[in-house]
Amino acid sequence: MVTHRLSPAPYADLRLEDGELLMVGELKFKALHTPGHTRDSMCLVTEDRVFTGDTLLIGGTGRTDLPTGDPEALYDSLFNRLLKLEPALKVFPAHDYKGRSHSTIADEIIDNPRLQKRDRAEFVDMMRKLDLSAPTHLTEALRTNMSGGKTVAQLLAEATASVAFVSLEELAARVADGDLGLVLLDVREKDAFLAGHIPGARHLPRGQLELRVNDELPDPTARILAVCEFGRISTLAAATLRTLGFGRAAALDGGMKTWRESGLPLSAGDTP
Repeated sequence: MVTHRLSPAPYADLRLEDGELLMVGELKFKALHTPGHTRDSMCLVTEDRVFTGDTLLIGGTGRTDLPTGDPEALYDSLFNRLLKLEPALKVFPAHDYKGRSHSTIADEIIDNPRLQKRDRAEFVDMMRKLDLSAPTHLTEALRTNMSGGKTVAQLLAEATASVAFVSLEELAARVADGDLGLVLLDVREKDAFLAGHIPGARHLPRGQLELRVNDELPDPTARILAVCEFGRISTLAAATLRTLGFGRAAALDGGMKTWRESGLPLSAGDTP
């Protein structure tokens, strides 16, 4: 991965300064620092084209309301740098637009609505008033990009590979027999637990698991089955329990939503 020097991404293979060259075989790409969308935004210029990332789009520009975004900087990057390149240069942004993969500098100067605000104050005011909705999973994407942290999908995949599961049918049979033969641990929040839980379940919310586990689960050899609303939090809880030394911890395959929809028995209120 190639980034600008200011990028917080921890695992970049190469960090470029403004004006430096990236060599790919016989191709040469010149780094053009274009802050605005983010402070480390960068374009790459080669012979007949420029890769503009999220700085210049087809018929638009990158937004400036996300972390490190700056409409003043974007104005300078566009009008004082990028748009002064050769007009015939092909523009390849970070996204496709209704099947269009590229434009040109000249076409964007003429047709791009945001570039018609050529006065700095007007452009900055326009960008500050866009009022765009936040992208889906924005926080997770920023956290992962800037820290190298794992995504929730990665955490779930790792947890799924490290724990055993019990089917709804198996647990329903145990409930019907009146003998669970294990510690059924409901890791949802208290209000959800009180509203309805599987008979015989104990309540220990996932957010308090590590802090209360020694008092609530004194026997590390016990078989523990974690349950939650959709089956994801319980998978993470079971994986955590295993790392804490509860080697027989497992997760319910499914969750309370499926249990309820299947018409299986429920208890309400606190555990007797």
